[in-house]
Amino acid sequence: MAGARNRPTGNSEFLRPDRRRATSRRAMRNALFIILAFLLSPTLAIAQALSVEGSVAVLQTLDKVTGRVRSLEAPVGQEVEFGPLTIRVRACRKRPPEDPPESAAYLEISERKSAATVNDIFKGWMFASSPAVSALEHPVYDVWVIDCKTARTSAPVSK
Repeated sequence: MAGARNRPTGNSEFLRPDRRRATSRRAMRNALFIILAFLLSPTLAIAQALSVEGSVAVLQTLDKVTGRVRSLEAPVGQEVEFGPLTIRVRACRKRPPEDPPESAAYLEISERKSAATVNDIFKGWMFASSPAVSALEHPVYDVWVIDCKTARTSAPVSK
């Protein structure tokens, strides 16, 4: 019975030290892969959202002081004013109708503090399905993407 007390009880104790190290390395490699996949997922979402080019971004705005929610339509390449914020849409893309819905817009938002002072407060892609991935962080205003509208290239022909 004295020998029974000295027997290893866990699976890792049966492994040789070099096998434990290899198992540990494999676990670290798997964890690194999961972390990289998580960090690259917004990039993959951008690549999937780039199918159909939009000409107008539909934005939702919130004034946190008054609680007023407002929709804005911002044409690509033009500036739209919302309080002291200037919003410029550089690109607006959405998935084709046969894919799951997703819209994304590249926005540049700046805040006018005075006539001479303008601060850039946001530059980047915003996604309609997950606005928290890259959100505007402002104490008074919120802006998020709702949709991208495409311009009709030709009028329907009536017979």
